[in-house]
Amino acid sequence: MANQPNIKDQLNDKYNNLDQDVNTHLSGLLHSKPITYWDYIQTDALLNLQVQRTTLPDEMVFLMYHQVNELLFKMILWEIDQVANTVSITAEFFENKIMRISRYFDVLTSSFNVMKDGMDVEQYNKFRNTLTPASGFQSAQYRKIEFASTETINLIDNRFRKTIDRNTPFEHAYEHLYWQAAGKDYKTGKKSYTLKVFEDKYKAEFIRFAECYNTNNLWTIYKNLPEEVKQDKDLTKAMRHYDYTVNITWVMAHYNTANHYLNIGGKTAEATGGSEWVKYMHPKYQKRIFFPELWSTEELEQWGQDV
Repeated sequence: MANQPNIKDQLNDKYNNLDQDVNTHLSGLLHSKPITYWDYIQTDALLNLQVQRTTLPDEMVFLMYHQVNELLFKMILWEIDQVANTVSITAEFFENKIMRISRYFDVLTSSFNVMKDGMDVEQYNKFRNTLTPASGFQSAQYRKIEFASTETINLIDNRFRKTIDRNTPFEHAYEHLYWQAAGKDYKTGKKSYTLKVFEDKYKAEFIRFAECYNTNNLWTIYKNLPEEVKQDKDLTKAMRHYDYTVNITWVMAHYNTANHYLNIGGKTAEATGGSEWVKYMHPKYQKRIFFPELWSTEELEQWGQDV
């Protein structure tokens, strides 16, 4: 302990490096209030963000659930950003971040029971009409998670993937992303209102984000690692777990929840955004796979078939 620098010396070093007077900052502490839980968490602001559009009580469950999702999405992007901005990546560091992200998605997956078993079906099918034309596919953060996880080619609609490569302009590739199918008629090119307003707000931002992560996404970073790092079994296992968790386990939890409320008496209702949600959501149709080379040919062919 005696060899360690004392707090005063550490503070002097810190503020000298910032070209600041340490005494000025210390005197400021004389007038500062101690931090409280509610100020730090911003509890009052957080709890005032829930504004229902109907008088149906279970809409509050639906609203808060999606707000919690967006907070978890932010946590995921925070972890990915750290990987993207780390110069020398070790297998241990990469695996640690991938497993953190997977745990967040594990929470998202298990939490679908809140939606599936926590809302009255009759209430849901009333308030959902009030939410039209909003749609879950309009989550900008989730789209960014996809861009930051893999190369854009792996997010292209399965029907057009062979016609697009890494040299294709982002603007053209964007028009063929798999989730465009949730609001676009490829025969006529007509887009739904839900998709159009989503693009009006986020398209330019998405293209900039995708260009930024073109070589900094998790998959490209992994492929550029030294061979001995890529061969680390724990890292490979973590990558596969993340891929399967996001693109099958979590997606199917979402799919089964939607099916619980929208498939009544054998008749499938249209999603609030007007999408053909069954083919948009189920992994066997789009075969969304972040890290394709980590799976066998048979696994790729059977992707989503047995769930």
